[in-house]
This record gives sequence, C-alpha cells and structure tokens, in this order.
Amino acid sequence: MYKFTETTETGSAPVSASLLTRMQEDILTGEMPAGQKIIEKKLCEKYGASRTPVREALQQLEADGLVEYILNRGYFVLGMTDQDFEDMFDLRKAYEIQAVKWAIERITEEEMEALEETFEFMEFYSMRNDIEKMLVINAGFHQIIYEASKNRMLQKLLTTFQTYLKYKNPEVVHEENYLSVVLEEHRAIFKAFTEKDPREGGRAMEIHINRAKERRCG
Repeated sequence: MYKFTETTETGSAPVSASLLTRMQEDILTGEMPAGQKIIEKKLCEKYGASRTPVREALQQLEADGLVEYILNRGYFVLGMTDQDFEDMFDLRKAYEIQAVKWAIERITEEEMEALEETFEFMEFYSMRNDIEKMLVINAGFHQIIYEASKNRMLQKLLTTFQTYLKYKNPEVVHEENYLSVVLEEHRAIFKAFTEKDPREGGRAMEIHINRAKERRCG
C-alpha cells in the first residue's frame, strides 16, 4: 500500500528534513524575501537549531537555487519569481509527459495496484469534498508514476518541481467543481495505464499539467 507522504528533501546533503522544509517553505512563501541577507545566528534562534545543521541546510538550499552564497558577504535569499514558477510548470509538463510514458511501459504489478488504490482514494475524498486530503493523495498519485518510470534523475527532478510548485498561490480559491475536474483529469491518466497506452497517457498528463498551471498561475 502506498503511504501518502510528501517528499521534501530535494538533495542528498545529510540535513534535518524538518529544518530544511521549514526554511524552504519560508523562502518560497516570501517569509524570507528575495534579496534578504541571511544571518546564521538569527536562523539558529528562529528554528531552534545549532549552526551545523543550519549551515548544512543553507548549502542544500544553495544547491537547489533558493539562496546564493557571495564570497566575503555571506548567504542571500534568491527565492522564486512568478516567471520562475511559470517556467517550472512548463518544464514539469515536459518531464511529466515523459515520466508517464515510461511508467506505463515499465510499471510493476505492485505499483499498478498502488496506483489503482490511490485513484480509488481520490474518488472517495472527491465525494467527501475533502480538498486538503485530495491534495496529498494527488501528490502520491504522481509519486507512484515517478517511481514507476524507473528513472532516478527524473524522479528526483519531478519531486523537486512538485515540492516547489505547491507554494505557488497556496491560498488560491478553488472553484466549486474543482475536485470533480481534477478527478476526471486523473481518471484519464489512470485509464491510459489500464489500457497500456503511453501516447494517451502523455496526452492526458499534458492536459492535466496545463490546467494545473492555469489554476495556479491564472
């Protein structure tokens, strides 16, 4: 059974996942605005952490492109612009299309069972109109596809995109039929898996990501 957990650590540095996630969220939501100079001592106080894990987190955030280290000046927040988010959606679409095609060709029986179970959960929580739960399960649905693609680099990249993009307009007001629309988008993707049709899977995924971008970016 697939467990609906979110992957938040986007790199390989041995840092505290919770600390990295909190710092990442504060940058992506603007709590730490772009251009702000980062003072390690203040971060230690804010997050209740020692300097070593804070420095490790900063190194990871630099590798992820969220902060910049300037020699003799220290770390500065880069953040994400609206254009960055829009570009990331377009990149995500290209990689998601490839991922779903490979996944349909390479998915194991166990992974297919997990995908089916996840889609059934999506149907259940759509009927209950539970948007919060659906967002988590939605992420899990895509994670199964990433894993089934059997391409580690693609999985890592798409997981990073998925993590970052959830912070684009998180306060967006969903329309009344939001869950039913999203469910049907995923139904089309799932149907491509049951019919073992990579081409149709790519088309269904393209439609889904295009609409997701419209919902988030307007």
